[in-house]
Amino acid sequence: MAPIAAERCISTRDLSEPRLVLEGRAVVYGVSEAGASWLQVHPLDGSPPTRLGEATGVRTARGMGGGAWVSMPDGSNIAYVGGDGNLWLQSLRRGAPQQLTHHGPDLVAAAPAVSVDGKKIAYVIDLAEVHVVDVADRSSVRVDEGADDFVIDPAWTPQGDLEWVAWDVPDMPWDGSHIERLRRDGVRERLPVPHTVQQVRFTADGQRMSVRDDQRWLNVMLGDRPVVDEWFEHAGPTWGPGQRSYALSPDGTELAYTRNERGFGRLCVASLATGRVVEVARGVHGQLSWRNGRLAALRTGARTPTQVVVYDAETWERTIVAVGPEGEWSGDELVEPELCRIPAAQAGGGEVVHARLYRADAPRGLIVWLHGGPTDQWQVSWMPRIAYWRSRGWNVLVPDHRGSTGHGRLYQQALRGRWGDLDVADTVAATRWAQAKGLGAPDHTVLFGGSAGGFTALGAVAAAPECYAAAAVLYPVTDLLELGERSHRFERHYTDTLVGPLPAAAAKARNRSPAFHGMRFAHTPLLVLHGDLDPVVPVEHSEQFVEAVRAAGGVATLHVYEGEGHGFRQRANQLDEYHRVEEFLSAICD
Repeated sequence: MAPIAAERCISTRDLSEPRLVLEGRAVVYGVSEAGASWLQVHPLDGSPPTRLGEATGVRTARGMGGGAWVSMPDGSNIAYVGGDGNLWLQSLRRGAPQQLTHHGPDLVAAAPAVSVDGKKIAYVIDLAEVHVVDVADRSSVRVDEGADDFVIDPAWTPQGDLEWVAWDVPDMPWDGSHIERLRRDGVRERLPVPHTVQQVRFTADGQRMSVRDDQRWLNVMLGDRPVVDEWFEHAGPTWGPGQRSYALSPDGTELAYTRNERGFGRLCVASLATGRVVEVARGVHGQLSWRNGRLAALRTGARTPTQVVVYDAETWERTIVAVGPEGEWSGDELVEPELCRIPAAQAGGGEVVHARLYRADAPRGLIVWLHGGPTDQWQVSWMPRIAYWRSRGWNVLVPDHRGSTGHGRLYQQALRGRWGDLDVADTVAATRWAQAKGLGAPDHTVLFGGSAGGFTALGAVAAAPECYAAAAVLYPVTDLLELGERSHRFERHYTDTLVGPLPAAAAKARNRSPAFHGMRFAHTPLLVLHGDLDPVVPVEHSEQFVEAVRAAGGVATLHVYEGEGHGFRQRANQLDEYHRVEEFLSAICD
């Protein structure tokens, strides 16, 4: 197989948040392309699509996230979050959009939810406040009391009560969360759950649906019972608003839901009466919407570029409405990964480390690639950068160290207090397992990782330098002592649970922080890439870390991209990342 050009791996078009409108006769979805974002109205009768929101811009979601727009009950209008962070009302028949809210320029609305009568829209501002705007007179009022540190995803009951999900630091939403209710008579109530809750919605007769991990797996619940009680996750972690991993049928008898099968995705439909499950389609699905015999979704897979699809709910025949990434890919360029179960070196949260292996046709070495988060997972989705390195002869192993999602609550919660310890041990165990299988010799094994993945990669280099020839890390966490003070609000207290609250855990945090131990990295070449506007991990942390490694006699190269944040968005910088990393590896491993 010929090497894949980096230009082919950089998508210039992203799709997000499809939802059926006009009684299922059209699907609306977000499009981001060439620095512009809008909502595409795509009729399903073959009529040409139209664009909405171009004048104001649309804050479209990323990946399987949502919370950018909602359809009004009359079906003729939508409310969306504009580029200015305010809510706007737009007719599907076009016309000028109408501004619903007038918040300041630094405040961003998200997750709009419309009352059943269409008179009010609830939404959150900066995951800190719940507001309700009157659609008729445009008046807006805050309705939460400010007692919770974070709020997300409001939902109306058919009777006019309002509920939303909330949590308090030091917990993250996947550690512990609860439901807040504002009754229509003005009484506020706190509704606790055993562990966590997300995606609260209501049936036509007022029964609450949600996703909870009462039984240690994130399953869709009807009231307090799981619709399908199974050892698979039905949703991902709450990193942002608007996840829609399940949808109720219009007649309320069936539930479409997504299933995470050790990283592989599947769309399923279950009967609410019997619990019988029909497995509809493979692939990672999200943003489900069910209207009048049609089910819309985002779909992706190892060989499937992200696409908007619509299923016929009688035959489950699939129609592709739109495809995000451009360009054609041949069958030999893309492969499905192999599931791996690797014996764990330390106890806690399970006896195996889960991983997925992408084999190269003629391997020259092994890349161990760590996801960020660390409470997250790379499901088997469209990842052309893995194909890029496979085409250059690299086997790619993607470990789900403990703390990763997709394997149940015990596996995910095992990292509490042990970040920089258990994840590092799991990564080293996965590396040694792969090397014993002949997937790559130590002098041709490299670590990749970004953000929390970069932190774990550096920890593995320090713990087992004999296993690795080099490491390439992007905007890595290197200073746990200062991260909480310098990071953005959502993650500012993340280390309190992952490592321990300061100052009590200061010694532990310092010992696990690469920035204070340059000597540990003196024998392994490092490439560090960072954006100068990163709001999550300050670029100064990478600068200080690289200086410490160099002072200890090590080889560390730092490149800072101007105008970039936590992740590189500019096409020129994305291309440079590919070429810079390739040059780095060629100099070491060839």
